[in-house]
Amino acid sequence: MVAAGSRAPRLCFPRGSENMARKALKLASWTSMALAASGIYLYSNKYLDPNDFGAVRVGRAVATTAVISYDYLTSLKSVPYGSEEYLQLRSKVHLRSARRLCELCCANRGTFIKVGQHLGALDYLLPEEYTSTLKVLHSQAPQSSMQEVRQVIREDLGKEIHDLFQSFDDTPLGTASLAQVHKAVLHDGRTVAVKVQHPKVRAQSSKDILLMEVLVLAVKQLFPEFEFMWLVDEAKKNLPLELDFLKEGRNAEKVSQMLKHFDFLKISRYLGKIYSEMIFVNGFVHCDPHPGNVLVRKHRGTGKAEIVLLDHGLYQVLTEEFRLNYCHLWQSLIWTDMERVKEYSQRLGAGDLYPLFACMLTARSWDSVNRGISQAPITATEDLEIRNNAANYLPQISQLLNHVPRQMLLILKTNDLLRGIEAALGTRASASSFLNMSRCCVRALAEHKKKNTGSFFRRTQISFSEAFSLWQINLHELILCVKGLKLADRVLALLCWLFPAVL
Repeated sequence: MVAAGSRAPRLCFPRGSENMARKALKLASWTSMALAASGIYLYSNKYLDPNDFGAVRVGRAVATTAVISYDYLTSLKSVPYGSEEYLQLRSKVHLRSARRLCELCCANRGTFIKVGQHLGALDYLLPEEYTSTLKVLHSQAPQSSMQEVRQVIREDLGKEIHDLFQSFDDTPLGTASLAQVHKAVLHDGRTVAVKVQHPKVRAQSSKDILLMEVLVLAVKQLFPEFEFMWLVDEAKKNLPLELDFLKEGRNAEKVSQMLKHFDFLKISRYLGKIYSEMIFVNGFVHCDPHPGNVLVRKHRGTGKAEIVLLDHGLYQVLTEEFRLNYCHLWQSLIWTDMERVKEYSQRLGAGDLYPLFACMLTARSWDSVNRGISQAPITATEDLEIRNNAANYLPQISQLLNHVPRQMLLILKTNDLLRGIEAALGTRASASSFLNMSRCCVRALAEHKKKNTGSFFRRTQISFSEAFSLWQINLHELILCVKGLKLADRVLALLCWLFPAVL
């Protein structure tokens, strides 16, 4: 109780305690200001990046996944499935979602850009709205500052740039999702390309893959037909390989030795020939031939075209069983032997979905596969049909990708990247490219047979058979060329009369 007219008692501290509280408050204020100023300074000088904080990256990925899922769940709810209105609305949802996904990849960078680039190559699986939107990620990679470049070189090589190089260009020649390349000159006068890994990629990659795995599982709970765990599995397996630059150097040396007989190679008809050699003959395949990794130039002396193949971080080593089955399958597809198409598709895990598998491999319609993929190039109408069917058959495609050997996934990706380049160069699905593949298949299968027989007579027989098959292919190509040039009907009739079996 307090008597009327008297003051309420005031809470008091001893003088020493009061001074201590003031000092603590003052210290906290100055510390906060110092931290804020330091943060602003570090951020403005690119020492501190919000992407370094796991919570920021996770939050951004979770929010984007949630928004995309909500859009699909609600936008298509009130429209009759399969109607014209449904298809138009679905296309808009696809486009919105693809743009959100692209923004997420650009913001989180590193592993996200790498996976986004992979998705952009899946023409046989994803709707066109996704692939066309995500393809821009090949040209939107982050760039590390020179301070970060110096730090990486110092940590990896234990020396400063000036100790290792006579000169080093600050501006990179090219930038990719995981690294960038600088031109430099060694102290002995040699000009070299120096590939420098982005400093935070290695530390963030394993966490990013785990995050993607969790998000894919969560989306599958909402959409049971969503089967993309194979993509996470592939990223988990392949990303460490791409971050190992010593392995990349060994890959470059190996493929250089392996393909040294191609005089146009520093690594387009030539491009198809190179990849046929790698896949069917050698079983050692460069699996990232996107436009940023394939350069075409003229030889200064002769003016002939040269292909330069960059980035040797990701290679697929094919088992002999897989390689031979794949050879047989392509031979069957090229020569329209549908019974063997079914047999070898099933050997490669396609099961009853072998027609779909054949369409995915060739990027042709089932009608074209049955007529013969080397008979006529793809048309705009057929291309549109394939894209529309990709969206309609998404559950079956996902099921198929879960059953084929893991080696096949990178081969499919490689095929699609090559088709994109060939489309840009106007050489897609030409008869010449299929016949080059057939030549490699013939050579690979003959080499396997010769290796597994001890009989000189049998090896000689195989060699003659190989030579005859290659001659047939050359003649078939000549006949197609004659047809294309519309030469005299009498010449064509004469060839048909002389070689009816080939025609």
